[in-house]
Amino acid sequence: MSFLRRLPSDVRKSLAIEPGERVLTFAGADGGYVVATDRALFLSDGTRVPYETIDRASWDDEGLRVVTADGRSHRERVGEPRLLPETLRERVNSTIVVNKRVLLPRGGVRLVARRRPGGEVLGWTLVFDDGLDPDDPGLRAQAEQALEGVRRSMGV
Repeated sequence: MSFLRRLPSDVRKSLAIEPGERVLTFAGADGGYVVATDRALFLSDGTRVPYETIDRASWDDEGLRVVTADGRSHRERVGEPRLLPETLRERVNSTIVVNKRVLLPRGGVRLVARRRPGGEVLGWTLVFDDGLDPDDPGLRAQAEQALEGVRRSMGV
């Protein structure tokens, strides 16, 4: 795979790659490289972002924006993205076991079950519509009830 040789060896060695993890593609970014492996996205500062934690990723003229399930946003100015957008989309989608939107009395919630690539279901994330307070106990109880119904119906 000749394209891997262009990723500088010092960059490859600096990545916190797990045993058996493989580099799939990479792109030059301001300050370094963005590298996609079969298990995670590495940002130019070396931050490892496992695919199962990525809620949204988007591309525009500025480059890549990644938002994780905990609400953190990462921005990378990427030159030529190469195969990074397609690889990122495929790898993130492969971690989603269930993604179902449920209507609640005052809006909706997206119920998402994720897993590590090739692993077991890690758990569920409740993503409330904009304007809804996820800390509202009544709303949270309604969402938890909806989640229990989805879990029973899907066997997850």
